[in-house]
Amino acid sequence: MTMTKDEVFAKVREVLEEALGVDEDEVTPQATLGGDLGAESIDYLDIVFRLEKAFGIKISQAELMADNVLSDPQYVQDGKVTDLGMSELRKQLPHADLDAFDASRQVDEFPNIFTVESMVKFVQGKL
Repeated sequence: MTMTKDEVFAKVREVLEEALGVDEDEVTPQATLGGDLGAESIDYLDIVFRLEKAFGIKISQAELMADNVLSDPQYVQDGKVTDLGMSELRKQLPHADLDAFDASRQVDEFPNIFTVESMVKFVQGKL
């Protein structure tokens, strides 16, 4: 069964409401998981588990987070992602909008790339 984008969004919104204890009106497509919805690193594991269950898919952490890039000295120098690192992030995270992050490339700002919309795109790609 193919799901529409609206159906995927509704389920992702429900998962985020439950995992993060936020209200439905806070979960907008543009809301960032970390900055706007308050997700911390442990929450991402819960979100992945809930998404897998809700949609019947398997998600590896590398698919969603690209931690291997952010912890590799060839991709990160002085707390900033290098050109090679940006290229690798774009390859690994096609669902994420990296344009705003590309302006600063500060590793500590990386969690802000995860918006509700990017989660919907990610799930749609898995279905």
